[in-house]
Amino acid sequence: MILKVRGRGAFRHRIIEMGFVRGQMVQALRSAPLKDPVEFRILDSEVSLRRAEAELIEVLVCTPEEARAYAALQTGPVADMQASSDPQKAPLEKEIDSHSVIEVCMVGNPNTGKTSLYNALSGAFEHVGNYSGVTVDVKTTEFTYNGHRIRLTDLPGTYSFSPYSPEEKVVMAYLLDHKPDVLVNVVDASNLERNLYMTTQLIDMDYRVVMALNMYDELEASGAELDIAYLGTLLGIPIVPTIGRDKTGTESLLDKVIEVNEDRDKTVRHTHIPYSEEMEKSLHLLQEEIWKDPWYEPIYSSRYLAIRLLEGDTEWVGNAHLIEGLDALKAKAAAESLRLQKLFGEDVDQVFADYRYAFVRGALRETYKPANRGGLASTAGSPALSETDPGQGDVEAELPLVSSRRRITEKIDRVLTHRIWGFPIFLAFLWVMFQATFTIGQYPMDWIEAGVGALAAWLNSVLPDNIFRAVLVDGIVQGAGGVLVFLPNILILFFFVSIMESTGYMARVAFIMDKLMHTIGLHGKSFIPMIIGFGCNVPAIMATRTIESKKDRLITMLIIPFMSCSARLPVYVLLAGMFFKAQAGTVIFLIYLFGILVSILSALLFRHTILKAFDSPFVMEMPPYRWPTWRSVGRSLWVRGTQYLKKIGGIILVASIVVWALGYFPLSPEPAPGTEITPEMQARLDKEHLEQSYLGRIGKFVEPVIRPLGMNWEMGVCLLAGVSAKEVVVSTMSMIMDPAVSFTALSALSFMMFVLLYFPCIGVFSTVAKESGSWKWAVFMAVYTTLVAWIVSFLVFQIGGLFV
Repeated sequence: MILKVRGRGAFRHRIIEMGFVRGQMVQALRSAPLKDPVEFRILDSEVSLRRAEAELIEVLVCTPEEARAYAALQTGPVADMQASSDPQKAPLEKEIDSHSVIEVCMVGNPNTGKTSLYNALSGAFEHVGNYSGVTVDVKTTEFTYNGHRIRLTDLPGTYSFSPYSPEEKVVMAYLLDHKPDVLVNVVDASNLERNLYMTTQLIDMDYRVVMALNMYDELEASGAELDIAYLGTLLGIPIVPTIGRDKTGTESLLDKVIEVNEDRDKTVRHTHIPYSEEMEKSLHLLQEEIWKDPWYEPIYSSRYLAIRLLEGDTEWVGNAHLIEGLDALKAKAAAESLRLQKLFGEDVDQVFADYRYAFVRGALRETYKPANRGGLASTAGSPALSETDPGQGDVEAELPLVSSRRRITEKIDRVLTHRIWGFPIFLAFLWVMFQATFTIGQYPMDWIEAGVGALAAWLNSVLPDNIFRAVLVDGIVQGAGGVLVFLPNILILFFFVSIMESTGYMARVAFIMDKLMHTIGLHGKSFIPMIIGFGCNVPAIMATRTIESKKDRLITMLIIPFMSCSARLPVYVLLAGMFFKAQAGTVIFLIYLFGILVSILSALLFRHTILKAFDSPFVMEMPPYRWPTWRSVGRSLWVRGTQYLKKIGGIILVASIVVWALGYFPLSPEPAPGTEITPEMQARLDKEHLEQSYLGRIGKFVEPVIRPLGMNWEMGVCLLAGVSAKEVVVSTMSMIMDPAVSFTALSALSFMMFVLLYFPCIGVFSTVAKESGSWKWAVFMAVYTTLVAWIVSFLVFQIGGLFV
């Protein structure tokens, strides 16, 4: 039973006309002697298809008896059943819906609210932010809507489908490999002309598309008017207004996706972007060559493949599996590209871009009325587009006025990005963030700490003195509980980071820092992953995918571990609160700033030694400021808090039990019978037992290396345990030592510096290896960061010892 017919264009229409439709029964009869093609029976006729074409038809395999039962139930075409007013679906349709999955991919420019809409549609909790490049990898979820199973994929935001940046290559590879049924093109309603450029590429690619006109409330608030139905007709794409942050239009969008998937939407039609006559000649010439290739799959648009060849991009063509005659095809494309370049006097990709924008402007001239305008320029009276200059025409009449949101943004930017005050304001924001993290977080931290202590005391009083009580109290409660107390501090830190992301201030930070970053050979865009690193280094390293230059991206990856992640914050809060109580917030602020300084100096070193490269340009979209919604901020805190608790219940719990076991075994001999054990003697025996344990032996082994840093073997054990996750440093400390006794103010500062700079964690190590494409860079990062940590801590302790 046919569940779904994939493919596109003429091929798809041809087999549908032959009866290969959703819900129809088809029987495989026999293969040709060479296994290809295959003969099928459908609608009392025999049809042969090549295996490559047959694979585009998704079916549910059933027995002949089941097929006869389904046929008896089918009283009319599936389209008639879907149009029925009967609220109860026919059994056949239920069967189809329960087995068929609609593959839906979301594509769009960065910062169009794509991930917010993805969360609204699917109920997911993916990270969102008001700046470019929040989504850097593929996110997929599956859910059921009105009996239909939908697999929804959120792809990274891109401005086009040219594979020049890592995220564009990710999108291109996904579309080629997965062949989605429907694409949801998310468009920013307040920035139509720029966003619709990608839509023109989708038209050339001939995918089935539904446009989500997102943030539609901003277009309405501006006073502009848009004829959505007519624009959809011009584009051949149905358009649904949506507001992702409050779920407006999400059900209508899903309904439209299902209609398009089932070929029931009358707006959908195949259109062509009108290129010049000479360009069309070149495209048709290349298409004829593509059609000759026996490996060419009609699921890919030959027109778009020809365009990519003329633009000099062979990567898409290679991924589309054009094999035979590829060299000859490339040579012919190069000759045609050179001919067009001489004809138009500029690069071919620029010519295609001009015609696409001309098409967009023409469509908007027909359908869009900006605010505070008396009317639109008449297209009938506008000059015809020139053969060599498609951009000519009444451009001024089309330019929208600056929106009120943009005017407000400009006023705020005059202060926050001021050439003198912008940088001090950013530093002041960071100082307030860390001061609040310590001072406000201290109250709930004390309550949780008291609760953990009370739980440990109660367990000690009710449980017998045995190994079970030891592992429960000393390992689990003291270890994992010692990290749990810092949850409020973590949430406060992420609250401020969320405010930076959701308001659009994160992009301004990149703008402010560009000059400083430029001096080390990077640009301000590299600073966004660094700021994200305050939360966690792993997503920060993944966020470097938005950096176009491979060497810039690699340098940014290598310096991100110096950005102090939230896992290190408990160490700072504990030691700074203990030894620098009056200035604890300022000390933490300075530690974070020192991490930024070390990362910048390291980038400067790499740029002039192992990763020499030319300066890359700074190109970044500056989004308008938006008020953060409590929903988005609350969701962000919930996700971060849940991840922290899962980490406590996972890797931190396991590491705490391992550390406890290493400190518990081997067992020390029991004291002689009748020996009176005083509290002082018990403390001495416990200390001797810890020193003779496996944990103590490991600590004694590494102690000579860290002794010049003002650290003893217990601190060394804490640092080694922190390799798994930095929170384990605190949990280990709570199990084996009293920081107030073991540390001095100077050694505490040296210890915090080492925690700031040394090997981040296993998760970061594996992420660097994956994102860089080589384990050697991960090993280099581990060695380099630990070496820098040792040198800095050595200088802090030795030079500080001259004054303290």
